[in-house]
Amino acid sequence: MALVPMRLMLDHAAENGYGIPAFNVNNMEQIQAIMQAAKETDSPVILQASRGARKYAGENFLRHLILAAVETYPYIPIAMHQDHGNEPATCYSAIKNGFTSVMMDGSLEADAKSPASYEYNVNVTREVVKVAHALGVSVEGELGCLGSLETGMGEAEDGHGFEGKLSHDQLLTDPDQAVDFVEQTQVDALAVAIGTSHGAYKFTRKPTGEILAISRIEEIHRRLPNTHLVMHGSSSVPEDLLALINQYGGKIPETYGVPVEEIQKGIKSGVRKVNIDTDNRLAITAAVREALAKDAKEFDPRHFLKPSIKYMQKVCADRYQQFSAAGNASKIKQISTDDFAAKYAKGELNAITKKAATV
Repeated sequence: MALVPMRLMLDHAAENGYGIPAFNVNNMEQIQAIMQAAKETDSPVILQASRGARKYAGENFLRHLILAAVETYPYIPIAMHQDHGNEPATCYSAIKNGFTSVMMDGSLEADAKSPASYEYNVNVTREVVKVAHALGVSVEGELGCLGSLETGMGEAEDGHGFEGKLSHDQLLTDPDQAVDFVEQTQVDALAVAIGTSHGAYKFTRKPTGEILAISRIEEIHRRLPNTHLVMHGSSSVPEDLLALINQYGGKIPETYGVPVEEIQKGIKSGVRKVNIDTDNRLAITAAVREALAKDAKEFDPRHFLKPSIKYMQKVCADRYQQFSAAGNASKIKQISTDDFAAKYAKGELNAITKKAATV
């Protein structure tokens, strides 16, 4: 089976009350680890690539690595997702390269740095939805800017994000505006701003409601019970990996990620996609540092890349199980983007929001 639309998985997750971790990928080892964990747990897979990842790996290399995963694991539904598309052209190039899902992040302007107006966000997202749906490709939008409720600062990583002070309103998605946004754009999934951010340095203390607004997800879900919500910047930054990195020469200061139990609360309130990147980066770094330190004479890259696959596989398997995605891959009937294009054309997948807006 070829790659499938992400909407197929999100619909199944909503019907069965679970969330799907979406793992960012840049290289072969990451993809192997994710797929081995998915096989181990019978979980559906979302492999996502940022613009930085596409530039780093090269379009053709990245596409063929993911197609190799599809060929090797034909019984596991896999979606190929463009993370944080900065403008329609980025999303269209992703679709041309075989992505079955794209994110049009109109919360920022095309420079991927300047906070955009609401009108701009609606217009560019709606434009991408029109083109993508005609081809059966899923679309994720974003409302609100990623950043810290603790400091009020935006965040930038991998060339994407606002660097500077943001207002409290910009850092939190407005529930009423979310209803209007989904109605106007017809996105398949909505990424919401709740105080999470990319990278390892999310919080200086274990997050509470003051700096991690899970309650905002609950409010949005009450108004949009039929919309798939997305949590970005949701790595949990495992303490054991931080300790291992620092034990073997790393200098990562005390930091906190998003607790798994908070993500589980979000899943109960409509979160169907949970973005994870940093946790796998930490797993790679821990494995490489440990392997090199234990055998300083070793020069074969496979010596430290094999352990990195093992460490990442454990992270991925844990998340599949913790988000209750485990056991669901074999239950999803795989459907092509062509079939989904027909469904979109018939209006079968239109966003259901009018009733929700009056609740």
